[in-house]
This record gives sequence, C-alpha cells and structure tokens, in this order.
Amino acid sequence: MCKLKNSKSIIKRFKLKSKHKILRHMAGRSHLLQKKSSKRKQKLRKVLNLKKCDILNMKFKIPYIY
Repeated sequence: MCKLKNSKSIIKRFKLKSKHKILRHMAGRSHLLQKKSSKRKQKLRKVLNLKKCDILNMKFKIPYIY
C-alpha cells in the first residue's frame, strides 16, 4: 500500500490549533481593496474556526496530522 500524501495547499492555508480546531482566514482581502470600506476590510482580518462538517473533510486531506 502506498503512502498517503498531505494536501500541500491545505497545509499552507489552514493552521491547526488542536485536534478539533482548525483556523482559517476570511476570503476577499487579496485585491480590489480600494472600493471596500475600511470597516469591511477590518472585519476581513478575522481568523475563524472551521466548521465541524468541514473538519471531517479535512481529515482525509491531511491524514498524518490526525
């Protein structure tokens, strides 16, 4: 049986906090910031926890971390 590989894109985009918590950044803050209000850009700075249903999908993409 061949070795399972971790998804490199997921490892770069998400940060593991504990076994049951994965952190993610909000989308929409990379470009076209001139027309977005400062209040909106401030809200996009937040780091959020991933939802439980998405964490279950992650376990298959990063098998050796769990």
